Amino acid sequence: MSDLMHATQADEARKPPRHDWSLGEIEALFALPFNDLLFRAQQVHRAHFDANAVQVSTLLSIKTGACPEDCKYCPQSGHYATGLDKEKLLEIEKVVAQAKAAQEAGASRFCMGAAWRSPREKDLDVVLEMVSQVKALGLETCMTLGMVDGAQASRLAAAGLDYYNHNLDTSPDYYGEIITTRTYADRLETLANVREAGMKVCSGGILGMGEAPRDRAALLQQLARLEPHPESVPINMLVKVPGTPLENVEDLDPIEFIRAIAVARILMPASHVRLSAGREQMDESTQALAFLAGANSIFYGDRLLTTGNPQATRDRALFAKLGLHPERRSTCQDDAQQQSSLEGALARQTSQARSAALAYDATQA
Repeated sequence: MSDLMHATQADEARKPPRHDWSLGEIEALFALPFNDLLFRAQQVHRAHFDANAVQVSTLLSIKTGACPEDCKYCPQSGHYATGLDKEKLLEIEKVVAQAKAAQEAGASRFCMGAAWRSPREKDLDVVLEMVSQVKALGLETCMTLGMVDGAQASRLAAAGLDYYNHNLDTSPDYYGEIITTRTYADRLETLANVREAGMKVCSGGILGMGEAPRDRAALLQQLARLEPHPESVPINMLVKVPGTPLENVEDLDPIEFIRAIAVARILMPASHVRLSAGREQMDESTQALAFLAGANSIFYGDRLLTTGNPQATRDRALFAKLGLHPERRSTCQDDAQQQSSLEGALARQTSQARSAALAYDATQA
């Protein structure tokens, strides 16, 4: 690739975000040589973010199981026998205690998820108090509660909810193969209600559900069409849970997953692209490639709702190895305290790694 082409792409990386990407344009990005695609994604990433900063969130299931939806990937669906125990809505005090622990571990955003089609009014009152108390800690707040109407979205925003998560999951054409109890239009309507209420949008999808490459391109096209783009775009690798209809689906090639991360970065340059579910199954090299491709957000902790997540100590070790650091935030009331918690752990990990590198076994000399 010529120097002139590099310069042209660097200029392109600084242009305002687009919402009119054609499917052909997106498929052409996916088809680029891998090195060229990552180079372009890196240019876009560095034009909008600190390339070595990663936003850190923690996710807690506040109500687990018995969901009436039939999402074929989900262990919480009441349609499938996955061995998951049904749990009632957590008490507010327990949620706040978990949020404090996450904050002390270095998380800057606390996400709460409930397995509902949509929240009932009596449950929404409890959820609103959760939001208010977690927000008072100085954390960013995020929730996923299923579909919400305009009035519910407004009440959540008034309570202090910063982000609402509602994934599109896959392309419009493949959606019916995965979910039949909720339409694509329902999902888009919820996102519109969230945006109208003044909250930030967290919306992405799941890869590796048997979809075709064109479906992955079409999913990202739908996300890029949202105006403005979602502030947070979780890209999930399917976690194949026994008992769900997708438990035996063919694995997605990790390189294809990394391509999707890179294309998401190019299409939505100012969004946080989150390396989300499926990270437990990824080795360090795959995760490193994801960060190189433009991922700059992770869930930090031991679990994602009902599936495993790399343990915090492993994440700290990986951050130290790659020279990554938690993204600094100016909106938290106690930003410095939150930042120092995780950065202190990372510094200790780095120091230990350096000491190990300088040591040798005298008995082998």
